[in-house]
Amino acid sequence: MKEILCFSIALLWSVILCGQTYFPGPVSEWVYKTPTELGLNSDSIRSAVAYAQANESTGEPNLEINHYLNGFGKEPFGDGVGPFKTRGPQTGIILKDGYIVAEWGEPERVDMTFSVTKSFLSSTIGLAYDRGLIKSVYDPVDGYMAPVMPLQSARGTNKADHLGEAMVIEPFKSDHNSKITWDHLLRQTSDWQGTLWGKPDWADRPSGEKSQMIKRERVEPGSVYEYNDTRVNLLALAGTNIWRKPLQNVLKEYIMDPIDATATWRWMGYENSWIIMDGQAIEIPSGGGHWGGGMFINAYDQARFGYLTLNRGKWNNQQILSEDWVKMALTPTAANTSYGFMNWFLNTDQKMLPSAPESAFFHLGAGTNMVYVDPEHNIVIVARWIDRGAMDGIVKRVIDSIR
Repeated sequence: MKEILCFSIALLWSVILCGQTYFPGPVSEWVYKTPTELGLNSDSIRSAVAYAQANESTGEPNLEINHYLNGFGKEPFGDGVGPFKTRGPQTGIILKDGYIVAEWGEPERVDMTFSVTKSFLSSTIGLAYDRGLIKSVYDPVDGYMAPVMPLQSARGTNKADHLGEAMVIEPFKSDHNSKITWDHLLRQTSDWQGTLWGKPDWADRPSGEKSQMIKRERVEPGSVYEYNDTRVNLLALAGTNIWRKPLQNVLKEYIMDPIDATATWRWMGYENSWIIMDGQAIEIPSGGGHWGGGMFINAYDQARFGYLTLNRGKWNNQQILSEDWVKMALTPTAANTSYGFMNWFLNTDQKMLPSAPESAFFHLGAGTNMVYVDPEHNIVIVARWIDRGAMDGIVKRVIDSIR
């Protein structure tokens, strides 16, 4: 009898503990609660919303025009090659314990999210790692990479004009590039050399002496952090290679459908980022909107992804991303202690967000698009089209509502 009683008590506690974590169903079933119901100060939440709305990004809302005005379009080979979209108003959502306590703007509107896309991309690599398609993130990528046939128009009828030209892409065959591991690509420390989809690595955010940009000596992979979208797109190509199907399908099947995301998000590539694989044309999605494309998504689905990462890859009773992967994603990059895997930004020493705990992290993209994740306070904040300098201000006001 004693054993049965102990078992019953243990079972009861397991039910209670499991019930403490709320996971929303589809958007139509997502439970709203007032700040007061969750022990928050309503005035502070209202202040956070007002502050965010007062600090809307001043960038041109037509994001194609903005591309050519803000500098990216002025880079070498900076023409947009993916789709752009006119953005909506400053928008946001605040979750506490998984419940919506505030929303504003147009959270249902599908907009570009720029480099928040990188967090979705790295998660598809995490799914491959969890399934054994990648044995170790410290393996060189070259060992996993088959020759890639680009989908391209005919090169002319005179074959002799193209005799000897490479007809496949083998991006990891040089002495330098062959040393690059999955970890290097995920942490943006590869210093990969080459051109992909018409974008040379040196043309993305060029810096230093212009005469040395193309021919400079490469640094050892892993030693220097450099934010570079050409190399991000290379990771998308390598990931597609091991999955042997579009990463968009991988993301939908294994992450977005299980977390009840809407059917409105789209992950787009470039007009020329197409390959032939297994007899099929496959689009390689881009890792951001630097030249257009990337993830087009609404704020509700951003919040769901943020809540998934807050719960260390778990949704309801399903471990979608392994805790092992999430732990690696949240481990600082030696070359940049505020960066884990792309695009998991860390609050190391509270440098990036002084008002947030050091345990907080965020998925970040231009615009600014921020998905703030705070495990200590069980909070997720989505802030879209907010001035980057106002990120800490909205976080501070939400955290102040708890005190």
